[in-house]
Amino acid sequence: MLLSLLTTNPAAFVIVALALVLSLTVHEFAHAWSADKLGDSTPRRFGRVTLNPIKHLDPFGTLLLLIAGFGFAKPVPINPRNLGRWGTLWVSAAGPISNILIALIAALLLRFLPSNPVVVTVLLYVLSINIVLAVFNLIPIPLLDGSRIIGALVPSLGRSLAQFEAQPFSFVIVMLFIFIAQGPIGNIIGSVQRWVLGIVGLF
Repeated sequence: MLLSLLTTNPAAFVIVALALVLSLTVHEFAHAWSADKLGDSTPRRFGRVTLNPIKHLDPFGTLLLLIAGFGFAKPVPINPRNLGRWGTLWVSAAGPISNILIALIAALLLRFLPSNPVVVTVLLYVLSINIVLAVFNLIPIPLLDGSRIIGALVPSLGRSLAQFEAQPFSFVIVMLFIFIAQGPIGNIIGSVQRWVLGIVGLF
């Protein structure tokens, strides 16, 4: 997916790669920072309360992102017992919220900065990538933030989801599901992208 840009449009590849690294890093940092502030020192012990991309990027997840068009960073380890129900909800929501904030900043800059082709291109990529990350992570699929938010709201469901995620093959099952359902998932994300771009007058 992204690798094709490397041969067809190297400049776009660099912009997209940097925007992805920035966005994924901020997303995971937001989880770690909010957990730390709400009383769970687990992320700090693992060195995750940082904006250093090396601490957050997963080699296999990054490779998948380049080849298949979807991937993942290293999940931030937390201890829900230190956070409680509502703390866990806010920590789960912090990642997508950070992407929404980045997208909002990019949209405002696109709206009010003087038009410049390079700046517009960079900001459009940043806006689009963060919309994708926010919407994708809010989908209520196990291992994604959306399922953990719902799990915090409905504790009985949260316990079932936690049991599923603890199974050895849960990751493979979820990745296969995302691969099979990438069409509908892509349609949902595309609809939100068009809606947001329409609001800022870019679509």
